[in-house]
Amino acid sequence: MNRVSPRLARRRLRKAVAGLLLVLLAALAPYIGVHGAGLDARAIMQSVYQQDTSRDATFRAEFDVFDKDNHSAKKRFLYRRLGSPGSSKVLVVFSDPQQVRGVALLSITQPGSPARQYIYTPAIRRVRDVAPQERSAPFIGTDFTYEDISEHALDDFSYKLINESETIEDHKVYKVQAAPVDLGRSQYKFVYYWVAQDVPVILHAEMYDSRGREIRMLHATDLKHVSGIWGARHVEMVSAQGGTRTVLTIDEVKFNTGLDAKLFTPENLEGTR
Repeated sequence: MNRVSPRLARRRLRKAVAGLLLVLLAALAPYIGVHGAGLDARAIMQSVYQQDTSRDATFRAEFDVFDKDNHSAKKRFLYRRLGSPGSSKVLVVFSDPQQVRGVALLSITQPGSPARQYIYTPAIRRVRDVAPQERSAPFIGTDFTYEDISEHALDDFSYKLINESETIEDHKVYKVQAAPVDLGRSQYKFVYYWVAQDVPVILHAEMYDSRGREIRMLHATDLKHVSGIWGARHVEMVSAQGGTRTVLTIDEVKFNTGLDAKLFTPENLEGTR
């Protein structure tokens, strides 16, 4: 039997330990990025996307739209999503008031390509494409835009960690700057997100236009944990320029009910309920 010298044995042990550490670091990289000292902004945002493991989602919700004089109007709708966040089909159908009943918006998001959107308006009984230049337009009279209603893929933006010491609603938060990889596919020059450190949810956001002006601010509260998935049930969007705001309230949240893929096609928008 060949005997190994103590020095050679120690050298081999150091190499083995170093190799094992590399394997462990690679396996734990996503978690170290969010929770460890070597924070990575993309990993923080990835945790928000990946915590929702549902195949589909359904919820009833309403917009309370407030004008600059604080007069309000309610708009109720049904939201359905097929697929995972960032690679999904989202269908929004309004039920009240009468003026918007039956209006339906279909947003199709795929990584690496611009979101496609289609809207059906009962008054003209027609489905039409939402043009790219319309993405910054108010969605059905709210402070949310068409782009806000569609979902972005994670890789549509690059991310930079700005701060990790702020607190919002008793949650320590990460402040992350997101900038679109392709400026031609977003109305925003950049967006600031404040992500809770204890739960993977965006609690606050500020959106800036192509000239670097703040145009909208979002604030989320009433966090719920349903079927292992975190989400806010109260979201307020404020327009910085016009002095208007819209409050989104969500209830009756259901996951993995087996939604029919036929619902999520432009051809079927006219018959959706």
